[in-house]
Order: sequence, then structure tokens, then C-alpha cells
Amino acid sequence: MLANTIKAESINDKQFEYMNLIAEIMEIRKRGDKPLAFVRTYGCQQNVADSEKIKGMLSHSGFDFTDTPEDADFILFNTCAVREHAEDRVFGNVGALKNLKRKHPQILIALCGCMMEQEHVANRIYNSFPFVSLVFGTHSLHHFPELYYSALVDGRRVFERGNDDKKLYEGYPVRRDGSFKGWLPIMYGCNNFCTYCIVPYVRGRERSREKDLILSEARQMIQSGYKDITLLGQNVNSYGKTLETPLSFAQLISEIDSIEGDYWLRFMTSHPKDCSKELIDTIASGRHISKHLHLPFQSGSDRILKAMNRHYDRKKYLETVAYAKERIEDVSLTSDIIVGFPGETYEDFKQTLSLIRKVEFTSLFTFIFSPRKGTPAEKYDDPISAEEKGKWFRELLDVQEEIAAKRCSSMVGKSERVLIEGVKEKTGELNARTSGNIIVELDGDESLIGTFQNATITKARNWILKGELKTEE
Repeated sequence: MLANTIKAESINDKQFEYMNLIAEIMEIRKRGDKPLAFVRTYGCQQNVADSEKIKGMLSHSGFDFTDTPEDADFILFNTCAVREHAEDRVFGNVGALKNLKRKHPQILIALCGCMMEQEHVANRIYNSFPFVSLVFGTHSLHHFPELYYSALVDGRRVFERGNDDKKLYEGYPVRRDGSFKGWLPIMYGCNNFCTYCIVPYVRGRERSREKDLILSEARQMIQSGYKDITLLGQNVNSYGKTLETPLSFAQLISEIDSIEGDYWLRFMTSHPKDCSKELIDTIASGRHISKHLHLPFQSGSDRILKAMNRHYDRKKYLETVAYAKERIEDVSLTSDIIVGFPGETYEDFKQTLSLIRKVEFTSLFTFIFSPRKGTPAEKYDDPISAEEKGKWFRELLDVQEEIAAKRCSSMVGKSERVLIEGVKEKTGELNARTSGNIIVELDGDESLIGTFQNATITKARNWILKGELKTEE
């Protein structure tokens, strides 16, 4: 057995007993006909998947759900620590609950997620928000019912963080948010330790789920009518390294792709240092795998990439992209970029711009550097002013807008298979998405939501396409 093998364990029967006890208590404490929970999720899709597990446990505990905290008996914020802005929003929104708690003292307010794994954040919550009764980190999800029960019964505030037992837990009841788009976690944690990133410190080291469990969950989702399934991991490309019998991500996604059904298969996030030709070949030959590759490059400068501890250089990234373009027809490439990393000069930034122009991404997720407490980059010298970084940021957006407009214009007149995802409130138009993850707006009936349709692209804007549904002949 490999030294780094991690065996999965099920959340134990004791947690289900706590769920049943919570149901009995809430039958007495509820304010309405049935106890209601309000769950707000910040941050990445992994947080969304975690919230779906929490909702599953709450549902098993007798809860229904509400979109308004004023109606809730239990309020939970699942937090994100990746950006300072996300943290500020959490503190502001938690502070706004003070009057609600004063009005309805029996409401229990809880915080969980990545922010709560940081000691300075937990201390601030403890000292400044006394109306918050329950705080737990990412490593305590498997015994959330026990923690909640303690907060309910003992009347004391429950705080738990920093208890990573290096295990992986299965067997959660899950209440998914969507009926045709869904998240499927395949691994947890991260081993990369990029100097700007807090994730390895709050999520722990990499742990891969067993292949058979993933395949079983994928089959269940497909049989239940899910049309768009996204495999989740901090770095899906390193999937399988902690398994007793190692398996590559390309092999895993190939096995999922072989499941019969009408669906799209996506994944994120994919680290460039581990993006193999095997994976690109698997995408190219896949029946259900989206022709979309999200491959964050963060910076076009080798000097900055080294300071970020990214373990690849500009040349390797461009070679990977070139191979993807060669093998995957009409591949849609997206990426993440950090502007103004400590020590970055305008010359470094121009290398980022040149890489963007060379690759011609479909879209970009762009961020101005946000120092995270506890990461190496927090202590790096950062002489460039926020005003100057803002100018660079706007310059980058202008370049990408030009590229996106060109790419979208090239799609006018083409026929695309799209998944109808919803309705725009202001216009009543349908919102759809292509396999390449591009939004298409078109006229049609709401009954089409959740179905695949064929559309002709009629118009292009900078980021969005306009289309017409094709009628069957």
C-alpha cells in the first residue's frame, strides 16, 4: 500500500441519530408549520457542493428551506477565504443579523467553511459577534449534526476548527440545488501551495475519492435527469494519487464518459502543470465531455510564475494550449489571471497581455492581487500602488473584450447545441449555454428549461451570443 493512501470512511450512524434528535427538538422550537433553514454560500463550486451536503443533513433533520433569513429558524453562512472582498461581505451580512436575533432569540446562527479555518477570523467572530452560536471549519463537516445538536441543547457557543484528521468521509445525504445542473466532487484539498493561495491551509492536503463511488454517483445523477455535470477538485488533474491503486484523471473521466445518457461532462479546476496530453486526447475523443478547458495561467511572466510557485513556465503553458487547439475541435479556453502580484512590474504585466493575445481565450476570470493572511505572498514587498494596478486591470479587460468580441463574431451563422438554463427576468428571454461554456440568449418557452436544443447564432456581443431556436423539420 502506498504511504499516502487515504481510506474513505462513512459518516457514522451517530450523526444520523443526532439528525433525528434535532428533528424532535425543532418540532418544538419551530416558528411556523415546519422548521426552516436559510443557507447562503459564498465562493467556489466546492463550497456549493459542501452546502448541498449540509442541506441534505438539515433535510434529514426535518427542515425545509427558505430564501429569506427573516423566516428561518436556522441561518448558516458557508464562507470563502480566497478573496478579501468575499470575507468583507460575510462580516457585513453577519452583522446585519444582530437585530433579527434580538427580535427572535430562538434563531440559531452558524458560520462554516474556509474562513472559519483561520484562527484570526474565528477569534473575530467569537469576540465581535456574540449572537453567532455555531462556528465550524471545512474539516468538521462530517459531524455537523453533532455540533448543531450541542449548540441547540447546551445553550453554549460551539466553535470547532483546525481538526484535520486527514480522512475522507462519504455517505452524506445530499440535497442538490439544481435538477439538471449538478456538482460532483472527486477530490478534496490541495498540495500545490501557490504563494498567494490560502486553500491548502483551510482545505488540507489532497484526498481522492474512490473511483467506484464517483461512478455510482455519476450514474445516479444521469439517471435522475442531470444534463450538465461538473467534476470538482482544487486540482482535478492530480486526481488518484492518494488511492491504493493510482488512477489518472484522464482514466476517471473516460470511465464516466462511457456511461450511457444524454449529458455534458465538465470539470474544474485544472492546473497547467498537471494537464497531460492523455487528458487532452480524452477530451478530444469523448462523447459527453465538454470541449471547454479552464486552465488558469495567472501570469504570463516566468519571473512572476516562479514567485507564485506555479511549477510551470510560459513555454510549457503555451505548448499545452497549442496541443489542446490541435486535438480538440473548436476548443473553448478560459483562464484565471492575477493582476498586480507583489513585485510585478509593467514589463511583467505586458507579458501577460501578450499571452492573452496569443491564446485568444473565450473569457477570463480576472482579479487584482488580494493578500491572504498566512500565505507567503502576504509578506512580499508590493511597491505598485492600487491606482496603478487598477489601470493595468482595465487595460487587460480592454484587450480581452476585443478578443471575446472577435471570437463571438466568428460564431454568427453557426449551429450550436445548447442547454437551456433559465429565463432573464428583465427581458423574458431564455438563457442557454454551449458546450464551450458560452452564454446564448434566445426567445422560447420556459418549458424548455433543462433541455438540450439546437440554435442558430444570429448576433454577437462582447461576451454573449444571440440565437434562434431551430425548429425540427
